[in-house]
Order: sequence, then structure tokens, then C-alpha cells
Amino acid sequence: MISNLQTMNGVKSVKEIDVSGKRVLIRVDFNVPIDSQGNISDDRRIRSALSTINYCIDHNACSIILVSHLGNPKGGYEERYSLRHIQKRLERMLEKRVEFIEDFEASHDEMASCSLERVFLLENIRFHAGEKKNDPEFSKKLADICDVYVNDAFGTSHRKHASTYGITEFVDTKVAGFLMMREIEAFLKALEKPIRPIALVVGGSKISSKITLLTSIMPKIDKLIVGGAMSNTFLQALGYDMKHSMFEQDFVETARSVMEEAKKHNVKFYLPVDGVITDSVENPIDVRVTPVQDVLDEFSFVDIGPATLKLFSEAIELSNTIIWNGPMGIYEIDRFSKGTYKLASAIGASYAYTIVGGGDTADAVEKAGEKDNFSFISTGGGASLELLEGKILPGFEKLDRKEQ
Repeated sequence: MISNLQTMNGVKSVKEIDVSGKRVLIRVDFNVPIDSQGNISDDRRIRSALSTINYCIDHNACSIILVSHLGNPKGGYEERYSLRHIQKRLERMLEKRVEFIEDFEASHDEMASCSLERVFLLENIRFHAGEKKNDPEFSKKLADICDVYVNDAFGTSHRKHASTYGITEFVDTKVAGFLMMREIEAFLKALEKPIRPIALVVGGSKISSKITLLTSIMPKIDKLIVGGAMSNTFLQALGYDMKHSMFEQDFVETARSVMEEAKKHNVKFYLPVDGVITDSVENPIDVRVTPVQDVLDEFSFVDIGPATLKLFSEAIELSNTIIWNGPMGIYEIDRFSKGTYKLASAIGASYAYTIVGGGDTADAVEKAGEKDNFSFISTGGGASLELLEGKILPGFEKLDRKEQ
């Protein structure tokens, strides 16, 4: 039976079509962190799109139109979310002039003509109400300025928006960019052709956001390692009093069923045995390490402890494929980041095929200085999560397929 991953891997890539003399619209993901002064603090997503953009330039596309969103504006123009912040960095990376288009509808005629070697960057596509609504009229307006549509925005490929989904109804040639194909190939290797044993490391705050992942992936893995605040719900289900620690009372029974499911599939299940606790997350005065059964009144878990790190590291050391999604604690606060960073070092030092599921985990790996020691770091948090859950992402759904 062909899996959903194999189905997505069967779409055509930009390399399999002729872009020469064509107007190419590339949906990129330039949703990068920008500080209050408009400075980009992490340009990894821009760098990830360069191979597709440069391929189209090198193969004589007559014009290249880059479409992206930035942040989540609530209605119309917001200066802090303007893609003007991206323009100069992109020009330096491409070593080429990039023309910024404030209103693509007003510039329709100019962009619709074939202008050899021109690269256009459209203003934040989410400033248009039709984008998130997947409005057919808006989708058609985007389609009217191109001959070829290339989706290379893996980070938004789980969204049915006009620029990631609706536009495909109105363009004859629609293919995936190199980043999209790299993402699918990486997860295909980890899930469809893994070198066993395969370990899934899951963290973050809520079990409710990862129930589908935990239940759907269970038959494919050998070990499940759970940390972060979501582990508190599992510990509560085992009868431990987590006191003021964050946990989801409504999902305690769900946690029990997940553990039963793991037992049914002979999956080794790992939970924290100790943790870092504090009297206050915002203004910590008392921070200490304690076993999970001895959480003090008025205290809460904020990171995994040294014994847990040793337990998790040993499980990781004996794994040949490792997928990691979710930090082990509140890594954004220095005092509570050790567990996440040391786990990143342990995974990075392993000889396994290692893949990070984007979002906060990718950020933590970067901050830990371990990004070069991982086999693959995904650019999509929500997209990689849905992909791990076994879903076909909308961004792949309507692209042209390779001939069988």
C-alpha cells in the first residue's frame, strides 16, 4: 500500500519542468523572526528557499515572483509585518536586485509581462483578506501573473490558503520546489525506510496538541520519549501529584490510553524521573532538582533533571533513527534550558539519522549550537507535525504528479 508520504513524494519538482521563458510564481516561506528595529534574527527560512529561486534564475525564467507571508496580521497592512524587512537581506543572498511590489493588483500589467531576469517580491500576502479565506477570485488574480506555480513553502503547506492551495486550480503547471522535496524525502527516510530502532522524542506543553501524532505513529516506532510540560499529564495519570506544574486534567485518561497503546505495540515508553522545579517561572527565587514523586507545594516542573537526561540519553544512544518534536522545558529562560540543550547535544552526538520537526525544537537546536550535528532540521513546525501524523498536506495535494 502506498503511504501518504510516498504519495507526496510522487509530485513533480521544478527540476522536472522547463521554466525557460516562463513567468514563475514561487510561494516561499519568509516568515522569519524580526526584532522591534526590523532586524532579522534568524534567516534560515530565506536561505532554504535560495536553491529553488536560483534554479529558476539559472534556467532563464523570464520573471520570478516571490510570494510569502510574515507573521499573522489581523486585517490589512501592519508595518511590523511588511516584507520590506526581507528585501535587502534577500538581495544580498541572491546577489541580484529584487523589486518590491506593494500592491500586486495595481502592478498586474507590469508583472504579467515577460521581463527577463526580473525578480519581484510581493508585499505580505496575508495583508489581503482573500489569502486566508482561500478566496477563488483572489487565487485567480495570483494565477493570472504566472505561467508556472512552484510551492516551496513547507512551513505553510498544511494550510488551505489562496497562495498555497487555491491558486493550483487556475495554473496549468504546478510543481514543488527543492525545499518541499527535501522535507518529504527526509521524513520518508525516517518513517518509511528507517534503520531501527527508531525513537520519537516528544516535548512541548500540551498532550492535547499531539494526541493524533502519538496514536498514529505508535505502530512505526520502537521507543517513545516524552518530556516537557506534556509529560506532567502522563505522570499525573500514573498517580503522581504534579502540584502547580502545568498539566491537562481533561486529558489524564487520554494519557493512560496512550501508554496502553505503547504497551500493545511493544514500544518502550520513557518519562522523566526527576526535574527542575521552581517557586515562580517569572521571578524564580528557589530553583532545585527533585524526583517526580516529591514535587513541593506551590512549586512546578520547568525542565527535566539530570537523572532524566541520563535515562533519555541512554535510550537515544541505542537508537538508529531519532525524530524530535518539542523542547524538554522552558528553554527560552536560561535557567530552565539545560535539559533541552543537553538533550540536543546527546542527539547530535549520536550516530543515528536525526530529524528535528521544526518550530521551537529547531530554534532550541540552533541556540544549543548543535544544528550542524543533525541530519535534517525541518522548516515547518505545524506542517511537520501533521506530516508525522500521517496526513497528506494540502500544499502537495493538487500539484502535478510524476508520470508512472
